[in-house]
Amino acid sequence: MPDLPDFGFAPPPFDAAGAIAHLKRALRDLRLAERGTGFELRGKRVAELQLEGGAIAAKTARKLALTPEWDRVQIRNAAEQRKWLDELKKRLERWEREE
Repeated sequence: MPDLPDFGFAPPPFDAAGAIAHLKRALRDLRLAERGTGFELRGKRVAELQLEGGAIAAKTARKLALTPEWDRVQIRNAAEQRKWLDELKKRLERWEREE
């Protein structure tokens, strides 16, 4: 595929503080309870978000458990932010079906 011209436009810089606020709002909309840096579903921690420099360090539980094993990811742009949120939504749906 040939290189496409960028027409002199660059994507806006990633605003990690704004993105973490957006993610927190989205997680509360999913009916997750915010506890410190984490979010819980029925008293079990399922996600954690922390600012690290210009990125967000996100952890997602592999299974719904009192002491979960974590999948860790660095969110550095809007595409990674959407991907992480979509993956968390899929896990929440799976956990709802399993119980």
